[in-house]
Amino acid sequence: MGNRKSKGGAEKMTLSLWIFGLLLISLPGAHGFNLNSFPENFVVAKKDHQATLTCDVKSDESIKWKFNNESLDDDEANGRSLTVSEVEEALVGEYSCWRGGEQLSSVYLLLDTEGDVSDSPLTCRAQSYHCNFSCKWTSEHKVVRLGLGHNCSVDEKSCHWVKPNLPLEGGFQFELYHSLSPYAEESTMLTVTAEAIDEDYSFLRLTERFYLREIIQPDSPTIVNCQKVGHHLNVTIEPPSSWSTPYSFFNLEHQIEYVHRDDGAIESTSSTLIPWKISSLRVRSRDALVLSEWSQWTPWKNVHAGKKKLCKCKNTVKYCCPQLSPEDLLHCKKKKKKNKKLRTN
Repeated sequence: MGNRKSKGGAEKMTLSLWIFGLLLISLPGAHGFNLNSFPENFVVAKKDHQATLTCDVKSDESIKWKFNNESLDDDEANGRSLTVSEVEEALVGEYSCWRGGEQLSSVYLLLDTEGDVSDSPLTCRAQSYHCNFSCKWTSEHKVVRLGLGHNCSVDEKSCHWVKPNLPLEGGFQFELYHSLSPYAEESTMLTVTAEAIDEDYSFLRLTERFYLREIIQPDSPTIVNCQKVGHHLNVTIEPPSSWSTPYSFFNLEHQIEYVHRDDGAIESTSSTLIPWKISSLRVRSRDALVLSEWSQWTPWKNVHAGKKKLCKCKNTVKYCCPQLSPEDLLHCKKKKKKNKKLRTN
């Protein structure tokens, strides 16, 4: 994890703001952002507050400092510790300490923006009660990391920080792992801490706490078939392959939305027995016990429940039909072969 250094050694050198101002006028590109991951060492400070930067060496001898790779030609910009008396936007970035032509270490000064965000850019979702869940960060920050657990929320060194596993448009996606038992009553909240750095070296830190059941949202279920029963259709639905098992314990509630063939009216029901004369349907699911977020709807499927056009039912992605018997499958195979022969001739 990053080392936040707030206290310098005994030898402190203070760099005045007006000296920085003179330097920055002559330093083109001093704010160039050069991070693609979290720096090992960084200091976070609020605007107009003091910050002390420390060179990671024991000796104070012959140390010079650079700011964003440009030398600070000032008598005060030497020594093992460097103090920025009043932090502002123009003074954040990378500071490195040197002895001769050798870089000894570097530390980033970041501007604290905690409390400036009204809507959290962090959202988390679990597709089941397995040991993992995903989080999305949806903002323009350039570098983001997440930590799971109380130790991360209080910034302990034992925190294990997680890098994003997928880049998203305008954000990042993370995969986090927990040790909660899916069969026990949930009494412990999950604590997720996020840290982010933007291209202007502003720093944001926030923490979200929630129960796993509060972020459950199953993947979309599978519509298996539509079997005619009297004047109704019995729709067979299977849970998504990502859902927790056994299904008898992790029970899902399904909702079916369907379109009437006669007038195009749309209705929905939680029963798997629906009217026969419909043209299409789709399904979504949620945890029946905790009434979780609904899954996304499945794509619409056209319904063929009669004996006509049964061969179209081989396309199970597009159509919901009765389960085809071996005889039906053989008939469709022969029909396809005959049509192919006619097209050839």
